[in-house]
Amino acid sequence: MKSLLIRLTLGLSEQDITLDERVHIDNFLQKKYLTYKDNIYKFNSKYRAGTLGLVQKSTAYLNVIGELTRDLFINEGDLSDAKEGDLVISKRLLGKRGTPSAKIVEIVGRAQSYSIGYVILKDAHKSLVDLKTEYPTGVELTPEELDSHEEGDVFKIDNATYTIMEKLGNMSDPKVDEKIVLAQFNKHDEFEPEVLEIASSFKPVDAKKHPSRKDLRKLPFCTIDPVTAKDYDDAIYWDDENTTLYVAIADVSEYVKPFGALDNEAIYRSFSIYLPHRSIPMLPRQLSETLCSLQPHVDRLSYVFEMKLDLDSLEVVDSKVYEAIIHSDRRFNYEEIDDFFDSKLKAKNDKEKEIFEYISKLRVVTDRLKEKRLKIGYDFRSNELEMFIDEDSNLSHTTYAEETPSHALIEDCMLLANKEAARQFERGIFRIHEPPSQMKLQTLYQELAGIGMFIDIKNSIKETITNIQKQAKDMDLESEVDTLIIRSQMQARYAPLNSGHFGLGFEEYTHFTSPIRRYSDLIVHRLLKAINNNDTEEGSYVLRNIEALSMTISEKEREASTIEVEFMARKFARWAQNNLNKEFKARITATDPEIKAELHDEIMGARLNITSTGDIVLFEDVIVRIDKVEIARARIFASIVSKASDDV
Repeated sequence: MKSLLIRLTLGLSEQDITLDERVHIDNFLQKKYLTYKDNIYKFNSKYRAGTLGLVQKSTAYLNVIGELTRDLFINEGDLSDAKEGDLVISKRLLGKRGTPSAKIVEIVGRAQSYSIGYVILKDAHKSLVDLKTEYPTGVELTPEELDSHEEGDVFKIDNATYTIMEKLGNMSDPKVDEKIVLAQFNKHDEFEPEVLEIASSFKPVDAKKHPSRKDLRKLPFCTIDPVTAKDYDDAIYWDDENTTLYVAIADVSEYVKPFGALDNEAIYRSFSIYLPHRSIPMLPRQLSETLCSLQPHVDRLSYVFEMKLDLDSLEVVDSKVYEAIIHSDRRFNYEEIDDFFDSKLKAKNDKEKEIFEYISKLRVVTDRLKEKRLKIGYDFRSNELEMFIDEDSNLSHTTYAEETPSHALIEDCMLLANKEAARQFERGIFRIHEPPSQMKLQTLYQELAGIGMFIDIKNSIKETITNIQKQAKDMDLESEVDTLIIRSQMQARYAPLNSGHFGLGFEEYTHFTSPIRRYSDLIVHRLLKAINNNDTEEGSYVLRNIEALSMTISEKEREASTIEVEFMARKFARWAQNNLNKEFKARITATDPEIKAELHDEIMGARLNITSTGDIVLFEDVIVRIDKVEIARARIFASIVSKASDDV
């Protein structure tokens, strides 16, 4: 339902309405919530759709769907029977002074379609409560039905009907964690038979059947990816003589066409999800890990950006994007390329020797590209935590991933292609990142002043942040301070119109290089092909609901991120349960409104709720004792035993 409300807020074309949606639209039209003009359905200006926020004393704020729209105040008596989290349609109360307000005219569903409930035993009575709030789920169960379930049994619940959809397992089993984080957003690994049938129907690449594609099979492309990767989105080749970079991307749009079961499933997922022990792909593995993946020693269809660089200005002086066939000569992992850069890996044959020669020359170029980029953009050193899971689905160990020269080389190749792709259109899917608000910057400056930093506010945000980062380096707090800076910023998102990318310092930017795992990139490919082919019909189709699609994909991205973060939090909680009353090193990461810390011991990255009070300083190193763990809510509580400053 939320997807429908988003599209009706922005304008929904008659030809894009499904049979299920038609019933709701006819109902809304009859009630005059909608207008209908030029085959477009859209909310009447008097009405707004949104999600109801926290209800307090019979009043609430409505989080209105749409960009650049203010929340609406719902006064006492105007709530109807709506509860927090309900999807509602409201009627604006025009002519009232003060805060913009509205009254709820219809409850149309829940913002979260699914939730997780589990059985608790309290005062000798069992009840089914919501996993996150521990309030009753609303599912009506008889005492006999409750008694048939064990304490800790976990269920997926349909919030529209308040019924149990399936039993996921028991809270005592670590393997239920994955099911919990996926079920709350109705994610699943399995694909429907119809989707798998389509994915399996494609034949191996036969170059003879693609005469219009540019044949680049003689160029010594290579891929450089994590050692565990199977979905190789991108391959590169550097022509040093002509100072030209080729970035070949898996041509997913050749296989995943608009409409149909395969495209519908790709839209629904929108992103691949990466858990520590496995991935849940956006596309069936027959495509994501085989036919689309740019594997070595086989012909693959690709969409290639060919970019000629001026090595003095480091600007792209000429570029073209086209359909091609490539034949990657080597699949490297990052560690191998880093070993080569450190003279620890030698070429085994003439082909590898040729690749290593151009990789060496390309590194010089990408290092200079990065140096130029960071004069405007930012270099944030927020560490990426890597978690490892054992065969029993318990946490075994953690490490922090570090950016290496091989990562940097690939990153700047991809940034260049993404940037160049964004220059090809004025309306489409841009990746935008707005500057932080002055209010958030002031909060950041106050926090940093509290740890002894001198905040010298310069004429530009860039100068001020760079000065802060220099001080953080001297204090050995680079990662921690960068994390605070990142939190102060707006969240990057997808949008139909360009407004630049603050973090990267780019005037225009999009996502072009990962269509196997991001639906946004697939849309960009379709749009670029339509532009190149002067196909106005295809172009207009791609752009028809681009506003709603941008908003939906941004929301799907947040879902995928939430799943990945919450899975790790659950594994940390189970580890902490096995280490109750033990002491560990930690660092304070927040002091307001609550005191938080992060483990800095053999196990790193676990987030702790600190129950101690007193004089506690941000980023202070402490020794904590794990006192309590809530497995269901994945919360760890700890108290401070001693501080590093106590030893000084």
